[in-house]
Amino acid sequence: MDAPSPAAALVTATPLDQAAALRAGTVTAVQLAEATLRAARTVDARVNAFAAFDDEGAAAAAREADRRRAAGEDGPLLGVPIALKDDLDAAGHVTSWGTRARSTPARADGPVVTTLATAGMVPIGRTTLPELALYGFTESERFGITRNPVDPGRTSGGSSGGSAAAVAGGAVGIATASDGAGSIRIPASCCGLVGIKPGAGRTPGGGWNGLSVQGCVTRRVADSATYLDLLGDFPTPLAAAAEQEPPRLRIGVDLASPVSPALPLDPELEAAVRRTADLLAGLGHDVREVRVRYGAASTGFVARMLHGLAGAAAEVDDPGLLEPRTAEVAWIGRRVPDAVIGRARRQGEAFGRRVLADLGVDVLLTPPARGPAQPVGHWAGRRGLPTMLALGQHYAHTPVWNHAGLPAAVVPVGRSEPGLPLAVQCVTGAGEDARLVSVAAQIERARG
Repeated sequence: MDAPSPAAALVTATPLDQAAALRAGTVTAVQLAEATLRAARTVDARVNAFAAFDDEGAAAAAREADRRRAAGEDGPLLGVPIALKDDLDAAGHVTSWGTRARSTPARADGPVVTTLATAGMVPIGRTTLPELALYGFTESERFGITRNPVDPGRTSGGSSGGSAAAVAGGAVGIATASDGAGSIRIPASCCGLVGIKPGAGRTPGGGWNGLSVQGCVTRRVADSATYLDLLGDFPTPLAAAAEQEPPRLRIGVDLASPVSPALPLDPELEAAVRRTADLLAGLGHDVREVRVRYGAASTGFVARMLHGLAGAAAEVDDPGLLEPRTAEVAWIGRRVPDAVIGRARRQGEAFGRRVLADLGVDVLLTPPARGPAQPVGHWAGRRGLPTMLALGQHYAHTPVWNHAGLPAAVVPVGRSEPGLPLAVQCVTGAGEDARLVSVAAQIERARG
């Protein structure tokens, strides 16, 4: 059998390694884009990660990246392929948001697409998501079921499930993702990837009444950090933080669910979190068990999310084409008074300012969910409110940090006995995105 071409061999490399090969002239951006598109179609046939491919646009962007490099330009991710979650506006493209109810093309590029063009990255296509990015699984009437490459019988999570499936499946090294309640961290934890939710206001976004931020999914902390540096505004560069060992930190471990009634924590996931806590203690950190007092934080989050979803549903072209459970959740959201939202945002900000200080810790370590990736179809057939309640119980550990506006990251820490990815979530204080990245990278390095 012939050896794969240099471009084909690089498709599964990390974005920073791809950038190094492009810089060294081992491969051109055009060659890498072509190989990535071939791999993406193969992966898509198995897991349904892509809503659409963009061969023509990818070719044009790759030619431009090669032209810029030949002219002496360089950049950390110049010429690197990327998949776009289908919640990003690009001129002339219908941004589906996972629903059949949207049909009007965007008039202009949104800020993320503009930033990617400036950085010289090469978008190869659009990834799937659940309707209006509402669910922690990626199953919709528009796109069907997106499956987990680790185990196609399991969900890839949501709402950035297509992006996670594409990266975990080896279709592309990086894909955009957004997070309003865990939509970066949930798919990352399901698929064994790194998922960093930056602090509120650090990247474009702000949907769902300020809950949502933009980011990405990758296999390695340094790659996510480099991308976030391009996309956002951080006091300390995150890529540099990924290379630095953090100082001795006070780390609190909380395994309790923020919601009631609580689902039991999967024993293998609990053991993985405890092993990570022991690892951090062995690295010199002061690690202790804590219990977060969430108070009314969950209620404030729900108000912002429901009200925001109602607003998103009101902007579709044909509300009659919304899935019944989404329409039901939007109906509930319309009952949330506008006046409640300002109070809820202030409550979330106040909670974010005090929560770690009240615990006397610098970093909080939790599970990302109450267990690994659920089977495909686990939440199928439920109405809107029961779906949201069940998701809130299983993915209990992610939404409150959107409400608080704090940086949070998911880092893979092994596999369960059946081979499903296990992960931990780290949370740091407001403005401490660099500390978050440093700790996440330290866990990654310590695990080899």
